[in-house]
Amino acid sequence: MVAGPVLVVGAGPGGLAVAAALRARKVDAVVVERSSAVGASWRGHYDRLHLHTTRRWSSLPGLPIPRAYGRWVARDDVVRYLEQYADHHRLEVRTGVAVERVERAGAGWRLRTAGDGTVEGSAVVVATGYNHTPVPPAWPGVAEFPGEVVHASSYRNAQPYRGRDVLVVGVGNTGAEIAVDLVEGGAGRVRLAVRTPPHIVRRSNLGWPAQGTGIVVRHLPVPLVDATARLIARVEVPDLAAHGLPRPTTGLYSRVLEGSVPLQDVGLIAGVQSGAIEPVAAVESFEGTKVVLADGTRVEPDVVIAATGYRRGLEPLVGHLGVLDARGLPRAHGPRPARPGLYFTGYTNPISGMFRELRLDAERIARSVARSRG
Repeated sequence: MVAGPVLVVGAGPGGLAVAAALRARKVDAVVVERSSAVGASWRGHYDRLHLHTTRRWSSLPGLPIPRAYGRWVARDDVVRYLEQYADHHRLEVRTGVAVERVERAGAGWRLRTAGDGTVEGSAVVVATGYNHTPVPPAWPGVAEFPGEVVHASSYRNAQPYRGRDVLVVGVGNTGAEIAVDLVEGGAGRVRLAVRTPPHIVRRSNLGWPAQGTGIVVRHLPVPLVDATARLIARVEVPDLAAHGLPRPTTGLYSRVLEGSVPLQDVGLIAGVQSGAIEPVAAVESFEGTKVVLADGTRVEPDVVIAATGYRRGLEPLVGHLGVLDARGLPRAHGPRPARPGLYFTGYTNPISGMFRELRLDAERIARSVARSRG
């Protein structure tokens, strides 16, 4: 048995959950976090964000989310819960420690940190988060655009955009919710650039959350789920093709397996139907003050908000270990170690809810680590 604590990289929900699950099995764990507090990524999200999963199915091991936070937990309450969680489980969290590289150290593991520091332990759990490194917009001509171009990771609220013409690029959950927020916050005009029409689902229907359906169907045959989802969508979601947002041509669960979760409606449907949100074709390039769209039209927004996604950003940490696939995702995930003593959690985008899967992963990883120690 290798001596030393388990080193957990990242003090978000995934890292804290693993540390608490390890502690419950009497395994020492040290959480290292580059920022100054737990839940750093959640602190940086836009103001109106809520969990798209229910409070009941989003609690981490050993501490339910307080009922007072409501069914759909707000960003600030998620942060508060993570702070409470670390305190409740008396987790050892070392903030301000930026891990730059994970490497073997004999039979154990070593973290190399900024400033030539090192931390050694018996095992490592990497939990730096699914949305780690923003993907910057790279359209031809964007550097010469005289207007404002910002990544969605920098968006907080609609106040700076009141009365302005805004083009939101990307119709995932983030882009759609930002578009709704801009309309409600008084933007002068809001267009939403769409490359691939999304699968839109109601967050809740007759009290039953979309997450519940995701949990039920995730192990069913893909063609069956795709066909069932298509029928449900025709009942629950109006046809928005006349407004520029047609129904998707690929199956819902087929898209999930490609990494694209459904879009939960928090006002997009009403915004599109009313004309407050104008779907337009995908962005192809920039020409001076104009944005060129895929259908050949040109628009002149004041601001472009790029909801162009994130990378996992794992290459500097573990790329040299041969544990990542061509997409930069871990080849092994959860309780199955990528190398003896090296685990990853939080690098899937599950239809059943991220927090729920982080909880399950944490308990399985802790069980695997404890078993490896005899």
